[in-house]
Amino acid sequence: MLTADTNGALEKNQQLFGVSRSASAKTHRIGSRLWLFLVIAALCLTATAKAQQYYFVDCTGVNSWEYPSITSALGVAGPGSIILVTGPCNENVAINSALNLNIGAWYGQTASINGNVSIFGSSAVFLYGLNVTNPSGDGFDITSSHVVTLDTCTANRNLLFGLSAGGGSDVTIQGPSSFDNNGSEGINLYSNAIFTINSWDGPTDISNNRGPGVWLTASSVFWTEGSTTIENNANLPGVTPSTAFGISMYGGSRAQIGTCFGSNVIQGNQAGGINSQENSEISLWNCGQPYQSYLLNNGPVGISAGLGSQVTLYNDVQISGHSGPGVEVWGKSQLNVFEQNQISNNGTAGDPRSAGIVVDGNSEAYLRGGQISANQGPGILALVNSSVDFTGATFSGNSHGIITCDSSAYMVSDSSALAANPGAGVVCRTPHNLGNRRGLSNWHPAIPDLTAQKNKHAWYKSVATPKS
Repeated sequence: MLTADTNGALEKNQQLFGVSRSASAKTHRIGSRLWLFLVIAALCLTATAKAQQYYFVDCTGVNSWEYPSITSALGVAGPGSIILVTGPCNENVAINSALNLNIGAWYGQTASINGNVSIFGSSAVFLYGLNVTNPSGDGFDITSSHVVTLDTCTANRNLLFGLSAGGGSDVTIQGPSSFDNNGSEGINLYSNAIFTINSWDGPTDISNNRGPGVWLTASSVFWTEGSTTIENNANLPGVTPSTAFGISMYGGSRAQIGTCFGSNVIQGNQAGGINSQENSEISLWNCGQPYQSYLLNNGPVGISAGLGSQVTLYNDVQISGHSGPGVEVWGKSQLNVFEQNQISNNGTAGDPRSAGIVVDGNSEAYLRGGQISANQGPGILALVNSSVDFTGATFSGNSHGIITCDSSAYMVSDSSALAANPGAGVVCRTPHNLGNRRGLSNWHPAIPDLTAQKNKHAWYKSVATPKS
């Protein structure tokens, strides 16, 4: 307890140092606030530092003060971490329940991983410059994850898939990238996966796989915005029938093939260029750039769509060099063709089903433009309760004329007003003059906004460029 003498001593000392009791109390309050501010600032700085914490990995063991594997760095890395890798790394890398995680080689370099990279239940995972080869399974496995980006990555020479994604995952590829020479599909998409190729900084190649280049099912989506090559995918010798299409789609899947950043080439695939079944949809479109999509020399067919599927060719698509039709739709499926597409030099002499376009089994074709030329057989062959509606299309050099129909098929066109007055090269009935009046919508996706992806790439360059 303070006595009167004690209070007096305190008062005397305060007068000696020129501080009154009120000034002392004020100084104490200011000091308390300052201390609190410094604590908060320190916590903020600690959180900021942790949000971009670096972890260095040297799988070669040369630098003993660095982590010896990616797995060991993942054991301590938290949200916002940057793991910089020097390879090769002989390990399976499992990324589980991660948030805002960045793993990659130093910018402008690559790091090899001999093993699998799996991503499960994660969000905002960015991988850069990783070349993955797994001798015992898939290259990349991505499940139930979102905003996953593979920038300048490859998955080549894996035992099974180059990349497999499912469980509602969304994955973005930024080229240059490749998924080549894998023992099964190059890309395997299932269970509502969304897979987007942004090749604004370099091309993407999906070639020489033992199976389809890209396989989709269960409402998955494949989207490329150009500069993508899918070629020479083939089954192992002796495996029949071949399933090695460039792109094979089932179960209500969707594929969008645009030409914003370069031409697309689907070529030399053993079973055909594109196979679309079970209510799936494929669209090939030009987004105003001077590029094309090419489907060339893909064995028996350029595009085959059946069982309620749909094909749309918006502009600047060339389909040539197939032993069967350039495009066939069958089993209640539809074909829409707009503007300057070219379907030429398809078919085999003597084949009764040979044509530029085959429409079969209660299917429909709508052509508003396009060039169908130099095909073996007619430009269009319509069979089994199918119908063809075309205007503005040009036909030349087809060995059996413009269009041939069986007794159950019909056409409505600008080549013939009535069945009694067919145009040259037309072997098909026109039931009446009421059709050919639909103004079909020539809509296609706009050029995408890639600002966020480009900013992320630039950010990684800024944080992962080696300093001299």
